[in-house]
Amino acid sequence: MILGVLLGVVAVATGLVLLGFKRSGRALYLLATLLFLLAGSGIPANFMLDRLQNGLPVSSEAWGAHNVIVLLGAGSEMTDEGPSLAVFSYGRMVKAFEAYRSCKSQSQDCRVISSGGDTRGLGKSEAELYAEALERLGASRADLIVEGRSMNTWQNAQFTAEILAGQQLDKVALVTSGLHVRRSLLYFAHFGVYPTGIRADYARARSSVFPVAYNITLADLALHEYLGVLRYHVYNLLGWNVKAVQPGAL
Repeated sequence: MILGVLLGVVAVATGLVLLGFKRSGRALYLLATLLFLLAGSGIPANFMLDRLQNGLPVSSEAWGAHNVIVLLGAGSEMTDEGPSLAVFSYGRMVKAFEAYRSCKSQSQDCRVISSGGDTRGLGKSEAELYAEALERLGASRADLIVEGRSMNTWQNAQFTAEILAGQQLDKVALVTSGLHVRRSLLYFAHFGVYPTGIRADYARARSSVFPVAYNITLADLALHEYLGVLRYHVYNLLGWNVKAVQPGAL
């Protein structure tokens, strides 16, 4: 996203220079360079990441009689051994299993809903891959619910709300990456589900005088979260956000 914007600015600057507007073109070249240096420094990334991640719980110690842990997908990849969870999925999975184990130590009714479809067309949903991995870690298959239709965070919320409809639950915990928690909670609340958000990881950019690709990537991910929240509120104002009674609608 950020690199795309920078390339767009460079393209416009080049066009201006070719058309004879050399001063304006050079000004845009300078702007693109400064933005590139700033994005690569880690300063914008950490500014956004701190506001997305700080203050979120990393565990949930108090469980009720009836509990559900919602685990959101983070992608999958095709490997030499078939479909597998993507690298960013494992922190979420481990944190969800920790929550499950904590819950089982206090209550008999602890279920995990793994939510995520086959977004890459690999033949197996992220939710199925999660369930298999959680079972290998020691979770009971009877406690695992697979929601394998959702293709994005909005549908994670829609389809999970559909599963939870009518149930009397004492606690719902939602496990996802730290930078993703706040947007996820916003979407789930839209469908009448108000879980406790649990941060599975914590992202931090590396301060650097010279541009670092990792910093730009983190800034991109954080910006994606802010734009997702902004889009939600804009769609609400325009009346475009679907209702909970329309599962699967975009």
